[in-house]
Amino acid sequence: MEYLAAMCQLVLDETGLLPHSNAGALSPTELAMMREVAPSQGMMIESLADLACHRNAPDKTPERRLATLEAAGELGIAFTTGILVGIGETPADRVAALHAIADSHRRWGHVQEVIVQNFLPKAGTAMHNAPACDPRDYLRTVAAARLILPGDVHLQAPPNLSDDFGTLLGAGIDDWGGVSPVTADHVNPERPWPALQRLTEVTAAHGFDLAPRLTVYPSVVHAGDRFIAESLRFAVMDRADAEGLGRDDPGAVLVQRLAPASPEQVDDGMEVLNIGPRSTAWYSGGTNNPPSLRSFEVKPSSSAPVAGAVAEVLAGVQAGQEPGVDELVTLFSARGTSMQAVCDVADELRSVAVGDTVTWVRNRNINYTNVCTFKCKFCGFSKGPLSLNLRGTPYLLTLDDIAGRVAEAAAMGATEVCLQGGIHPDFDGDYYIDVTRAVKQAAPDIHVHGFTALEVTEGARRLGEDLTTYLLRLKEAGLATLPGTAAEILDDPVRAIICPDKISTDEWLEAHRCAHSIGLRSNVTIMFGHVEQPVSWARHLVRTRDLQKETGGFTEFVPLPFVHMAAPLYLQKRARRGPTFRETLLMHAVGRIAYHGHIHNVQVSWPKLGVEGSRQALRSGANDLGGTLVNENISRAAGASHGQSMDQGDFAELVAPLHRPLAQRTTLYGSVEPMGATTT
Repeated sequence: MEYLAAMCQLVLDETGLLPHSNAGALSPTELAMMREVAPSQGMMIESLADLACHRNAPDKTPERRLATLEAAGELGIAFTTGILVGIGETPADRVAALHAIADSHRRWGHVQEVIVQNFLPKAGTAMHNAPACDPRDYLRTVAAARLILPGDVHLQAPPNLSDDFGTLLGAGIDDWGGVSPVTADHVNPERPWPALQRLTEVTAAHGFDLAPRLTVYPSVVHAGDRFIAESLRFAVMDRADAEGLGRDDPGAVLVQRLAPASPEQVDDGMEVLNIGPRSTAWYSGGTNNPPSLRSFEVKPSSSAPVAGAVAEVLAGVQAGQEPGVDELVTLFSARGTSMQAVCDVADELRSVAVGDTVTWVRNRNINYTNVCTFKCKFCGFSKGPLSLNLRGTPYLLTLDDIAGRVAEAAAMGATEVCLQGGIHPDFDGDYYIDVTRAVKQAAPDIHVHGFTALEVTEGARRLGEDLTTYLLRLKEAGLATLPGTAAEILDDPVRAIICPDKISTDEWLEAHRCAHSIGLRSNVTIMFGHVEQPVSWARHLVRTRDLQKETGGFTEFVPLPFVHMAAPLYLQKRARRGPTFRETLLMHAVGRIAYHGHIHNVQVSWPKLGVEGSRQALRSGANDLGGTLVNENISRAAGASHGQSMDQGDFAELVAPLHRPLAQRTTLYGSVEPMGATTT
């Protein structure tokens, strides 16, 4: 057992794969030792009957097997067990074993899956002449297991041991178990695993989408430390997506430690982490291209039928119904053909709302300081304990510096300047008014898009003014619109983790409500892919949609996938490594669906998605590329590597494969004269 534990630790350290220990009947001490190095463990009950096949196998006595199952529950171990059908037991024996498993789970809640496996005789064994399990008995047993087991226990059957394995889906299973692309089934080497493409096709033909999972199921991933040792929490989190299933980005590997942590990093709870050299996975802000999930053709070449909950929600959307939180969560779960259907509906709604034109704005970012009194756990930009080795030296631009950059932007034809920065301890609320005046003096016609809900709320607080009065002063100085950043996730349990000292959901909404009430427009952003789950995304969309119904002040929705590489939350091993690309496309698509009829524009963050990712987002409900972003620093400080600016030619090249018109716009989606439109 010490050897097995050591091998599991090596697997974790050297490969990033998650070990699943299946060492048979173990003592509580042995189970506890393995709990520290394997997120899940397993042992088949097989049968509780006195069978000839178990004689001379002392660890297969019913008492020993049930003792192991109980000890695993008491220790809080995510456990896999099951029965073997056709080894001489009766139907009553099978039912008894299933009830014993169900009873143990009701006591401890630890049985995450039950395997119902059919016996097949093998040459060279004592049972080589025994009959194979009757397929009808097998299907009946699978169905009985689904009826007997509690609803939160998953049911698995191996696909390689049945000729027509699709029938198992109709009998009640929801899991195929491990299907290795590397090794054969060592117990049944004569029965090769079905290829993943074949497994996907058969699963889809029965109305389901195939999804990868971890050695532990989502309920275990989201249960905190109840079932997963603290030493394994990050390993599991880093392999999971927002639903707690396995990341479906091809080529994903666990990040590896590249260098020992320095003393100051140890004090801050961080380590130097990076993506291993073998990784070909896409991640937000990285250099690898994403998987090709969306065709650039106007219409997909083929469309498989979609069934189930996703189809039901989409039918309601197309009938004019407004999806709520539960329906939006369902759409975020879409995979395979269901995911394509969600994106297709979003693209149709995009065409209805704004047509086919892809828009962009010529702007310049001015991040006037990276010094900040707030301690957002996700921020790689603001000065903090590691600012010198992660984010550059602290700085604060003078008003003359800002005015000079604005004048340069105006000379380059920019119509907008975007102002955002840290909350400097020396700022009073008048600082933002002074900055706005300096901008307008340098370029009277330029649109001032600046100051987050946090900045204006803090500015008003430091002056002792009510927010509406303060915003009116900013407007008089020349402020025209507010960015929607500082929203992150508008779900307070998540904010308590990622930005506990920042404004609450209600305060963010109130800041934009006040801005809209005096004629200042703004947008909605969402930063996703760190610690939250899809229900938080849905709540964010519904809360902001409700405010839009009230004020009509939001101009666009801007999904911002989390850039993890230099984010403290990730370096402290407390977050995922950003969203998967499927999740990223769905955020654009579901946002389009959720806001239909209320917010007309969905913007792509090209610094985070890159060129190829942005193209696919434009086929998933998005219609806007945002700004040229000269001197954008916040994404780059977090680790993004897609450059600091694009111009009309770059945007035209990006849009060309889509065969859609490209047009320059103003901040408020007006036309720019002379119109910089190109039909490609």
